[in-house]
Amino acid sequence: MDKKLKSVLITLGIIVVVLIMFGTAIFVTLQPGEKGIIFKKFSGGLDKEHIYDAGFHVIAPWNDMIVYDVKEQKVDETMDVLDKNGLSIHVDVSVRFYPVNDKIGELHEKFGIKYVDKLVIPEVRSTVRQVMGRFTAEEIYSTKRAEVEKSIIEETEEVLKLPANNIHMTALLIRSINLPAQITTAIESKLKTEQEALAYQYKLDKEKSEAQRKKIAAEGEANANKIINSSLTDNLLKMRGIEATIKLSESPNAKTIIIGSGKDGMPLILGNQ
Repeated sequence: MDKKLKSVLITLGIIVVVLIMFGTAIFVTLQPGEKGIIFKKFSGGLDKEHIYDAGFHVIAPWNDMIVYDVKEQKVDETMDVLDKNGLSIHVDVSVRFYPVNDKIGELHEKFGIKYVDKLVIPEVRSTVRQVMGRFTAEEIYSTKRAEVEKSIIEETEEVLKLPANNIHMTALLIRSINLPAQITTAIESKLKTEQEALAYQYKLDKEKSEAQRKKIAAEGEANANKIINSSLTDNLLKMRGIEATIKLSESPNAKTIIIGSGKDGMPLILGNQ
């Protein structure tokens, strides 16, 4: 065998062996929703600046490709927190998030691939405890529940998106808030009593308004009568009586008119109709 051909075959054999041994380390395919960063063992350590996108990549066999799932993730957390007065409250929370794509180098350097357990979950739990610790159980359960949820969402998002954390939170949902049974019963009883008191007060206010309306109507009617009575002089009454007598006398119906001889001299009309 020609020495040159033999040398080529040996070289090819070595290349094949290397590819077999290090193929998985040299050829890396990132799936959609994945990003990668390189850890260079012999030349600079973690390369935080160069972020690899989805697709096929060839790297040196002595380097490591660290793959990050950058799709939106969801974590469900169940915890017991204390209210403003030290009462224990059971809370179920869901949070949706994903790492800031061009910052996975910083994220990996500080928290590593298990950043969810080291960063996201602890910060969510801490914020929920801090916020609920500012309210009483009754406020959390009923009167200020919307405010509590809003504060938890805003404060959790604020801490996760810090440059030191590089997490984008898309949603935080409080699935349930459970108080001890006796506390729930006491709060519901109190709320029922307050609603009944409000209903009774509404009824009283309505009756008071109706009484006021009747009083105003009666006063108006009394004032109207006073005005009418003050305008009904004797002369006016006589004139109205005469006008009525004239109108009746012009009627075709048979009648008898008796001219009064009393003080007012008003006529008396007798008819068959």
